[in-house]
Amino acid sequence: MGRPLFYEIVEKPATSCIIGICSAIWFYIQKRNFGYSHVGLSYENAIEGHHWRIITSAFSHISVIHLVFNMSALWSLGVVEQLGHIGLGVAYYLHHTLVLVVLSGALVLGMYHLLIQRFKIEYFRSVMAVGYSCVVFGWMTILSVKQPSSKLDLFGFLSLPISFAPFESLIFTSIIVPQASFLGHLSGIVVGYAIAWGLIHGMNNYWAISMLGWIVLVFVVSLKWSGAYDFDFLEIESVTDPSLPSVRFLGSGRTLQTSSLPVEGVEIV
Repeated sequence: MGRPLFYEIVEKPATSCIIGICSAIWFYIQKRNFGYSHVGLSYENAIEGHHWRIITSAFSHISVIHLVFNMSALWSLGVVEQLGHIGLGVAYYLHHTLVLVVLSGALVLGMYHLLIQRFKIEYFRSVMAVGYSCVVFGWMTILSVKQPSSKLDLFGFLSLPISFAPFESLIFTSIIVPQASFLGHLSGIVVGYAIAWGLIHGMNNYWAISMLGWIVLVFVVSLKWSGAYDFDFLEIESVTDPSLPSVRFLGSGRTLQTSSLPVEGVEIV
């Protein structure tokens, strides 16, 4: 007889919270009848200033099957939180989840840019990516390097050797689910290897909190700037150089100037 679920939740607090957040967002999306166009990330909407979609696309799922598959894999990968003795653990999990969300989203946009601008494949201009699979594939990869003897359990009955799981899953999902984002999953694997091999290192509480602060700031400003949501407490106006927007907090008299560099279907992730 297996252990009560309560004890597993206590041992995987961060994983449990993320699963709860993704499930709550799925429920909200269903209740509001939102679709891919409302929360998905594409090259086209990214260059229009919808940078907030890097976050919403990662935590959003339209299909319940997509949600269950991703959360089942994530639950199995939550073993990372219990491996503090080999340098992983809860803090490591939280710190690098932030890195995986942001960098995998940025990398997939970079791949789209290359395919569109260099190889003239216009298909990737409007294709939408939605789902937490980028992060799931990243953790599969990290665990395959750090703890190659682990197993990836899916739905309680399917078990894969973690050392082969990233590429097995990449091929499997590409064949079984034609809409699955090959580039999105691949970006998670690439960022995962960069973390596991120490190419991305130095994350601690200070840098994680700083990164989270910047994520929140960019999220709110890009929501306002793109016109997706009107925040009454801030106003964006151009100053001196039209390409440099300023963010003015009403009532405080403070103005923050930030630089904006020009950036020259549906897929589930």
